[in-house]
Amino acid sequence: MGSIRRISRAIIRRAAKVVFVPPLIWYARNMYRASGGDKRPVFFDIHETAPALEVLTQNYTAIRAEAEALLSGNLRLPSYHELDPNQQPISGNDQKRWKVFLLYAMGEKPRANRELCPVTAALLDKVPNLYQAFFSILEAGKSVPAHNGPHLGIIRYHLGLIVPKDNPPCMRVKDQFHTWQEGSSVLFDDTWNHEVINKSSGDRVILLVDVLRPFPPLLHSINLLHSKGTLRMIYAKGVLRGAEKFSKPAA
Repeated sequence: MGSIRRISRAIIRRAAKVVFVPPLIWYARNMYRASGGDKRPVFFDIHETAPALEVLTQNYTAIRAEAEALLSGNLRLPSYHELDPNQQPISGNDQKRWKVFLLYAMGEKPRANRELCPVTAALLDKVPNLYQAFFSILEAGKSVPAHNGPHLGIIRYHLGLIVPKDNPPCMRVKDQFHTWQEGSSVLFDDTWNHEVINKSSGDRVILLVDVLRPFPPLLHSINLLHSKGTLRMIYAKGVLRGAEKFSKPAA
């Protein structure tokens, strides 16, 4: 009986490889080609590439007000790696914290969090092809080591909300640099090697939003299915459960 079970498991594994591996290879290769390969852009023009994101930049004042109210409250915001253990090397690498407040993840909407930031949540709901969104807070002096984002299917938007005036932190993406400014936004490809250099004496707060990368119709449909289907099941639901643990005020 044991031998039969082992043979059955081996057959199932082999069948799974035959069924799933070739489509995944096709998907990865075509995403790489459609994104521009090793000549893909580092930064994008928001108006040309993802104009729907401009509604967030235009409402900077309201979004900042909700972030400030959140930070002045008695919630304990989780470190990034407390929601996603895969971020440990870049979030938990020292004693200074990279805190996050989740608002959206691949179709999952943390209700308690969004109730605390209703204007920001409503604005995010206006953005098509939304993938992920959260407030990202770097404590004073918290740098982020060099790393590469794992998913070519998205591009990343930052809206500066609170930026220290002294030695404002900056970000290197590939061989280009960006220094955050309050009320200004930027759109970039986080699959390029990037890092944050932070020597400031105050916290840096931004709204981080990922949207699906523009692709031809067939590839877009597959990317949408993968991002809102597969990744929602294997990643987003776990992150949401982690966020819910921190949604109640500290005692």
